[in-house]
Amino acid sequence: MASSMLEEFKATQGKTITCKAAVAWEAKKPLDVTDIQIAPPKAGEVRVKIISNALCHTDIYTVDGHDPEGLFPCVPGHEAAAVVESVGEGVTSVIPGDVVIPCYTPECKKHDCIFCQSHKTNLCPAIRATQGQGLMPDGT
Repeated sequence: MASSMLEEFKATQGKTITCKAAVAWEAKKPLDVTDIQIAPPKAGEVRVKIISNALCHTDIYTVDGHDPEGLFPCVPGHEAAAVVESVGEGVTSVIPGDVVIPCYTPECKKHDCIFCQSHKTNLCPAIRATQGQGLMPDGT
């Protein structure tokens, strides 16, 4: 990891950042590349700098208006390569500068979750109640 990037990350710790994103404001409309604000990570959260990403079939399904859980506005492109920019309280699995691949659905990692214990899937249902509403587990 370049030391200049790590210094940039240190400067943004605990601060809201502005970054570019391709936003889908509504179904069947062109994506709008615009500035968005990203808050610092809360407890258990990780903020990443996307290096490269792609749109998958789920993104297209949502942007085309076919996904019943598809909410707008949204930023498609969850299949990505990223670098950890900052971590919230209690996060111990990654540190700023780590290269990561974000998942569409995070894992609860509980021993009785068959999805998290499987090496074949990342479809943990633990946060589906809030994720399908476009919210984080804490309701924000």
